[in-house]
Amino acid sequence: MSFKRRFMQLDVFSRQPMKGNPLAVVIDGDGLDEATMRAFARWTNLSETAFLLPPTNPEADYRVRIFTPRQELPFAGHPSVGSAYAAIEAGLVDAGKTKLIQQCAAGLLPVSIEGHGVERIIHVQAPVAQALDVSVNVRNAIAEALTATLNDEHIKLINIGPHWWVCDLLDASRVRTLEPDFAGIQRLCEQHAVIGVSVFGLENTGSAQMAVRAFCPADNIPEDPVTGSANAAIMAFLLDGRDTRYGHRYVASQGREIGRDGYVTVKHDDATGTITIGGQCATVIRGELDLA
Repeated sequence: MSFKRRFMQLDVFSRQPMKGNPLAVVIDGDGLDEATMRAFARWTNLSETAFLLPPTNPEADYRVRIFTPRQELPFAGHPSVGSAYAAIEAGLVDAGKTKLIQQCAAGLLPVSIEGHGVERIIHVQAPVAQALDVSVNVRNAIAEALTATLNDEHIKLINIGPHWWVCDLLDASRVRTLEPDFAGIQRLCEQHAVIGVSVFGLENTGSAQMAVRAFCPADNIPEDPVTGSANAAIMAFLLDGRDTRYGHRYVASQGREIGRDGYVTVKHDDATGTITIGGQCATVIRGELDLA
């Protein structure tokens, strides 16, 4: 006997379909075992697939489990933004609420909502970040894989749920013209249990202040279109280095190099020390899933 589940596929960090980062969302994930979730995430072959579940903590409005084609993640930015959007659209939470609590493997994360419908912007608080130094050997290997020059102050390992190597390339033109060695990045990620390498640089034109790219070839995602956790990790990098070039709220542009055009609003709250990432979503597919 089959059990049909509601399913959505979204474009996250864009109000325009096919310009953001695709996310598969299984609305009624309750009853699916982990093996099935992993298998379905491999089948969708998107950077992440999210499963919405009833919360097990009474403070939470909903629970989400997030899978790449290779592994489960404690937190990821675009699945968190997209999951909140899907939970509202599917009626799992009250559409009139402006504050939600998401339960995920990284804990309870506050979510705030601005606007309604296609204008809705969802901001998700990232887990507390930890900035770690990178050894000279690893730094040199990453620089070689990126075909870039990196000094000590230009690279950090940021633990924000997933671990990211974050690299400051200073200027957007260097970010956008980068031609990385994906095989080299994959080897490094697998050797050090790091999800990927993110790079950023100052953008002087358009509506964004920063250009970002993120490379995750070990998860079968050579270049991720628009990456919430990487953008949160970049803010943590800036705070760790007391870098004030971008301020405590800015917009990052990501995805143009692979035919997308996503925008992430990144904020740091001085009072609480928290980092949030936010953006719009567009529904591309809405239907039913039958895994029987």
